[in-house]
Amino acid sequence: MAETTRPIDKLISEIRACRRCVDDPLKRPLPHEPRPVLRVSPTARIAICGQAPGTRVHASGIPFTDPSGDRLRTWMGVTSDEFYDARRIAIIPMGFCFPGLDAKGSDLPPRPECAPLWRQRVLDSLPQIELMLLVGTYAQRWHLGADVRPTLTETVQDWSRIAARPKSKDRPVTMLPLPHPSWRNTRWIKDHPWFAAELLPRVQRDVRRLMG
Repeated sequence: MAETTRPIDKLISEIRACRRCVDDPLKRPLPHEPRPVLRVSPTARIAICGQAPGTRVHASGIPFTDPSGDRLRTWMGVTSDEFYDARRIAIIPMGFCFPGLDAKGSDLPPRPECAPLWRQRVLDSLPQIELMLLVGTYAQRWHLGADVRPTLTETVQDWSRIAARPKSKDRPVTMLPLPHPSWRNTRWIKDHPWFAAELLPRVQRDVRRLMG
């Protein structure tokens, strides 16, 4: 087992020590000390690809320790213990550090330095991933490429076609787009009943199958 985990442990150590957004930023430096937040294991079969940590996660160092996490776990049909079992579920946001707040108190976008520097290396270290939950527009744009639609609603509504995209023989990954589980999207969920009626049952079925 040590031979399997050693490369990914080295990668995690490099990520934890990263200060690129402070010492050599592409825009205004990160306004606080970096605290990368992710959970990975080479045995994980499910990957949650979100945006970036918020204020609570920055304080705790544990992803989705907030009401958004409670909603996401409900969407997936998993317990907290299952959700935080990195052997089965990887959590790899587009930006590993809390990006700070804008003038209105909303989270800024993920740092532009993070994904180009680390994302492919992290994905390469997760060879067992079969399902990627793309939470929000940043993850969808990165992973779906030309299949992303002009709006999040259109992209999520197109989930069945996205899930049926041809898969590589070497990496048979199914991708399912989701809105962010923030309370700010409660109205969106109510206005789009097909999300709970059609997409979430597919999410829960795939998650349960891969959780074993």
